[in-house]
Amino acid sequence: MASTTMESAPVPIVEMSGLDKWYGSHHVLRNISLGLASGEKMVLCGPSGSGKSTLIRCVNGLESFQEGRLTVRGIAMDGTRRSVERIRQSTGMVFQHFNLFPHLTVMDNLTLGAIYARGEPEDTAISRAETLLARVRLTPETWKYPGQLSGGQRQRVAIARALMLEPEVMLFDEPTSALDPEMIHEVLDVMESLAAEGQSMIVVTHEMGFARRVADLVVFMDQGEIIEAAPPDAFFEAPTSARARTFVGQIAHHGA
Repeated sequence: MASTTMESAPVPIVEMSGLDKWYGSHHVLRNISLGLASGEKMVLCGPSGSGKSTLIRCVNGLESFQEGRLTVRGIAMDGTRRSVERIRQSTGMVFQHFNLFPHLTVMDNLTLGAIYARGEPEDTAISRAETLLARVRLTPETWKYPGQLSGGQRQRVAIARALMLEPEVMLFDEPTSALDPEMIHEVLDVMESLAAEGQSMIVVTHEMGFARRVADLVVFMDQGEIIEAAPPDAFFEAPTSARARTFVGQIAHHGA
């Protein structure tokens, strides 16, 4: 009976254990251990240069690590092309700077990978893309080019494109930091909708209001280390480390 129970226990979607990474002599990530279960939302926060973006980029193989273990849906990231490809089938990545093809329409940006990389029938890909564009409130922009869109619209296209992969987990690397202030809310609104629908996600962001509303776990990093990891109420109302208390105090002072 015990073995049956163990076999049926859910495997975390993302699991990191003792991750260490160096750039030369610079120790960028220090003994990082975290887990993300299905439907959970994790927010990584902290000062610039603390290792947040490096960590999230390790999850889908854009960065390598030297020590420790990282798995996505039970697949170990071992640096081989095969492991990277398999893990990227389960992860959708949204970057700070959109990374859209400027010479392709919104529809073509969404369907290109599905049709040519995954062999999906064109009509099926278009139908799914139309559904996703409605989901991110961009149906009127379907046949426009990225240069005809605002920054907020382009980032929502990037989110829809990532969702075309039907990912188990969405990874957001500072998705609003390149946007004008009035465009930030439209991207955060879409992300909050995804979270409410049960999408698992890891988000690197400075938007602490979003973290309060959406996160199951807030992870505060500094100089490559996890200083504190707690649910948002505990993190923002009663941080246990002096460094996190200073960070939260600065947020309160600036009205974030």
